[in-house]
Amino acid sequence: MARRTVAVVAAIVLLGEAIGMALINWILGRVVHQQSMSMGGIDSATMANATYAMGAVVGLYLALCAVLLLLVAVRDRAPGRFGRIVLITCAVVHGVLGALTVGLIGWAAFAFMMLVLALIVLALLLNAPPAPAEPRDGEGEKSPEGPGAPPTSDAPATV
Repeated sequence: MARRTVAVVAAIVLLGEAIGMALINWILGRVVHQQSMSMGGIDSATMANATYAMGAVVGLYLALCAVLLLLVAVRDRAPGRFGRIVLITCAVVHGVLGALTVGLIGWAAFAFMMLVLALIVLALLLNAPPAPAEPRDGEGEKSPEGPGAPPTSDAPATV
């Protein structure tokens, strides 16, 4: 039950973050477009379009992560290889951005980024596929006899 709850909460937080990032980049693009200034010889329309594109890409990436976490919650099983890679990269990005936000924005933004990071990592760990069980002594298959196999008789091995 906790696995589904964590995955749903992480998905909701990531979806909210996706909407927020897209909205912030849209506002920044509008501000840059209305400035009519050049920065380093780049036209303001180019900078505004790049800001819009960045907002769309980041928003879609975070929305994809949210959808993957919702699928994990609905199916109640671990994500596949692609989903795991996407969620791990999302966790890494949140860790790096969290480290940057301390100096640029403040501790509240850092705490939010670490909360999202913890939710993603917790969702990945709770839904980890089970490790294959090792056979115990006396259980499982016997090792095949061959040149590299240990001797099975009571006679000492010759080297």
